[in-house]
Amino acid sequence: MSDEKAVRDLLEKEAIAKVLNRLFLATDARDWPRVRECFADSVHFDMTSLAGGQPARLSPAEIAAGWEAGLLPLDALHHQTGNLEVSVSGDEATASCYGVAWHYRRTRSGRNTRVFVGSYDFHLARSGEAWRIDLFRFNSKFVDGNLELEREPSV
Repeated sequence: MSDEKAVRDLLEKEAIAKVLNRLFLATDARDWPRVRECFADSVHFDMTSLAGGQPARLSPAEIAAGWEAGLLPLDALHHQTGNLEVSVSGDEATASCYGVAWHYRRTRSGRNTRVFVGSYDFHLARSGEAWRIDLFRFNSKFVDGNLELEREPSV
C-alpha cells in the first residue's frame, strides 16, 4: 500500500469515526437536526435485540422523532462508545463499536438510572464529501437498572 493510500484510508476512517461520535453526542444533547444529518435518506434500522419485531427502513426524520419522543421523559442521557473498528472500501464503509448508554430520571423510588450495554454495527455510504449512516443496528448484551424509569413518579 502506498503512503498516499494509507493516509487517505486513515483520513476516511477518521471522518467516519466523527460521524458516529456526532450521532451519539447529538443524541445526548437532544440536537435532533444534527442527529438527522448523520443518516442517509433511508436507513436499515434494527433495534430488535431490545424491542423485538423486525428491522425497518426509516428516514432520518422518523429515527430522530422516535428517539425524541422516547427520550423526552428522561432528565439526562449519556452514550459512551469504544473499541471502534472501521473498514472502508471505496464509497462504502462498515463500522462496529461497543456501546453503553445511561438513562437518568429522578424518581420518588430513588431508582433513577437504567443502563444499556451492547454493541453497534453500522454501514455508511459517502454522500458527496460526507459519510452518512445507512445501516444502524444495536446488539443488546444486557439492560440493568430501573426498567420502568419513564413510568415511575418523578421527584
